[in-house]
Amino acid sequence: MHGNPMNIPPVSIAAAKAALVEQFADAVLRRRATMLWGTRGVGKSSIVRQVAEHFGVPLVDLRLTTIEPVDIRGAIYADDRLAKTVWFPPEFLPSADEPAGILFLDEITAADQRLQISAYSLILDRRVGNYRLPDGWQVIAAGNASFHGAVSHDMGTALADRMFHFNVQTAIEAFLDHALANGFAPEIMAYLKVRPDKLDDTQAQLANDHLVGASPRGWEDISNVLRSGLSDAAKRVFVQGRIGAANAAEFFGVLREIQAGADVVRLLAAKPGKDTAALLPGTLDGLYGLIYGLVAACTHEDNVTRALEIIEQLPDLPRGQGLPVREAQTLAMELLMQKALEGGLEGAILQSPAYRRYLETREQDTAGGRG
Repeated sequence: MHGNPMNIPPVSIAAAKAALVEQFADAVLRRRATMLWGTRGVGKSSIVRQVAEHFGVPLVDLRLTTIEPVDIRGAIYADDRLAKTVWFPPEFLPSADEPAGILFLDEITAADQRLQISAYSLILDRRVGNYRLPDGWQVIAAGNASFHGAVSHDMGTALADRMFHFNVQTAIEAFLDHALANGFAPEIMAYLKVRPDKLDDTQAQLANDHLVGASPRGWEDISNVLRSGLSDAAKRVFVQGRIGAANAAEFFGVLREIQAGADVVRLLAAKPGKDTAALLPGTLDGLYGLIYGLVAACTHEDNVTRALEIIEQLPDLPRGQGLPVREAQTLAMELLMQKALEGGLEGAILQSPAYRRYLETREQDTAGGRG
């Protein structure tokens, strides 16, 4: 294929996962392989693992760029009884006593073309040599197209016609949900909430002929760097080395605003009213830094209760600053409820006078046509 082979609309990583779950649940559709196309770090391998965990079935994950063609086809040996040469299948392929599972062929488009022939046999015929894939197993492949900036071999139309294809692209809201659930540094979430275009800059990276750029996987690494005990100087070196110099310069500039405008520790210790109002941020970066910082700090009931009081006071921010206060307040309440439900802390929210007052205000706004 030349140019952009994607004749399908993009789907988010969350939508791709939901579709794979439904496909696996259908015994007929499960027998047709699915190909996940997408840039590096978008989460293709992660959702395949999550689908296997969802159904409690085994996952055989083959990174095709790290194995040889014989590793899939198996070894040939002489059978004196049959007077023939036959193939011993490799031990990592599913056996007949494993009736259901997922066989994941990762980086299929970057693999050696001799290896692709064996992989394609599993996709087309569900067999290779004398080995046959059990009926209950689903084959999922993943890889990059040439326009993603990765090493990629063309996929023939004969193979493409025997697969479902998902054009997986990064969606900022899905990434933020993932980041929140996995405890990313709140500064990362605040930064990307305001600058979603920085989540994945693959196209700009390719246009400028740069090797290093931002990606979802890269931001996970940056989160780990921020949460580490490295010195500030070392953190800067590692961030630059992961997302590139220009991205790092902008990120650290915004990071200073977030940290200066969102002192979560002082806010949690402050008294409601004037003391709290004096500590509220005055910039958009600081506002989102406060929200994600509060949510990250809500690991016990006392902090949940205090965070609700702080969120209730967000409308105390001066209107002249043009900040989306009501929208931010709604986001904060939704994220806090999500965090509380996951941690069994929802009782602290439901018993909070601040939360009840927030609901009453929302009802009044809706009745007045402002909700």
